[in-house]
Amino acid sequence: MSGFTDRVDLALADRILKVAVERTAGTAEAKRAVAVDSFPDFEAARDRAAAIKDHVVAHLGAYLEQFEAKAIAAGAKVHWASTADEACRIVIDICKAAGAKSVARSKSMLGEEIGLPHALAEAGIVRVETDLAEHIIQLADERPSHIIWPAMHKTREQVSALFKAKHRSPHEEETIAAMAESARRELRTQMLGADVGISGANFLIADTGAVCTVTNEGNAELSLVPPRVHIVTAGIEKIVPSMPHAIHMLRMLARSATGAALTQYTTFYTGPKRADDRDGPEEMHIVLVDNGRTKMREEGLAEMLRCIRCGACMNHCVVFRQIGGHAYGGTYPGPMGAVLTPVFDGLKQSRELASACTLNGKCQEVCPVRIPLPTLLRGWREKSWREGLEPTSMRWGLGIWAWVARRPALYRFGTGVAVRVMQILGTKGWIGSMPLAGGWTRYRDMPKPAPQTFMNQYKKGRRT
Repeated sequence: MSGFTDRVDLALADRILKVAVERTAGTAEAKRAVAVDSFPDFEAARDRAAAIKDHVVAHLGAYLEQFEAKAIAAGAKVHWASTADEACRIVIDICKAAGAKSVARSKSMLGEEIGLPHALAEAGIVRVETDLAEHIIQLADERPSHIIWPAMHKTREQVSALFKAKHRSPHEEETIAAMAESARRELRTQMLGADVGISGANFLIADTGAVCTVTNEGNAELSLVPPRVHIVTAGIEKIVPSMPHAIHMLRMLARSATGAALTQYTTFYTGPKRADDRDGPEEMHIVLVDNGRTKMREEGLAEMLRCIRCGACMNHCVVFRQIGGHAYGGTYPGPMGAVLTPVFDGLKQSRELASACTLNGKCQEVCPVRIPLPTLLRGWREKSWREGLEPTSMRWGLGIWAWVARRPALYRFGTGVAVRVMQILGTKGWIGSMPLAGGWTRYRDMPKPAPQTFMNQYKKGRRT
């Protein structure tokens, strides 16, 4: 993919993208506000959610062992994967052993993280994305742009055109219901005919060995129960101690993600089909994936392992709302993606993500598990500086600024001149263009500053 700056330029120039992102993120923000206002003691619930996750991360090994023992006792087979490649290899081997020609996949960001769609394609296994938004981006041959709404970058009009071009029996009426029915006709037979069902896991219950999935469409249930084999890929941080803990986290997840009290479909799977069960898979495999999570715990990013993948941070992020998810370049966009992408792709390749953040703190304010995202992003900035990854122009520029800032008289003179110049460049309260500020003014105007610097106004106020 192109560099971050190029991706941002493309995103900012795409007016349709801004409309699509704002439609969904704006609605999510409003719905969350209503849901939180109607939740008694929401702040106390956030504290408890953070404490649950911190406790699990601190005792991760013990809970993983407990989960493994309970899952095996229920008839599931548990596999361990240290890396993304190892996780994909395990999944492909299970599919081949089952003689699978096609798989039905319920939406899973962990699957995207480890590159499972590409691994299935390389193995010659047909992949059917059963989540409606994932179906849309599979047809468009694109990556998810949001962890809850993978196709949020597309407008209704674009989806309609895509369905008419790709579906065997597309809709005729230009309505949401007609488009949904077109997707249902396209997917239903493929879901029921799949040899293997693959899902992620929102939570893993340590004391029962159960796997919890959360969807809004019921596609997980239809994708995972009929096939002969159910494969779960889950990050090791998804563990919670017991069902009461899972229920508490579910209450936080739904309200933060979609503004609902509870997601429409919340299902717990415990092992494969038993003798007296009417339906269910003959085999259940659970692939527990590390892929840098242990390293995160050991290297100062343990708080990021609290994340329950609700998407609230990106819905409220002023940067994400301007550029969308694809500009971030990694599996996870938004503030949480800016923290996680350097873990998976390396800081050298993704250092610009942390620098793009305004550090306004809105993401931390809405996070249901109180992840200090601005602090973690500052940590990446500091590491990038220590390791000499910042460009020479940045290092020289900050060096000059620091030299001037240590000389108050010179600093006041410079800021005074800058204010006067900006006053001249401004028109009707805004600056449309300015030397050395093209990165800002190319896509939006800059507010015209006050006639005097803050220090001059402060001194004048003290005299009066």
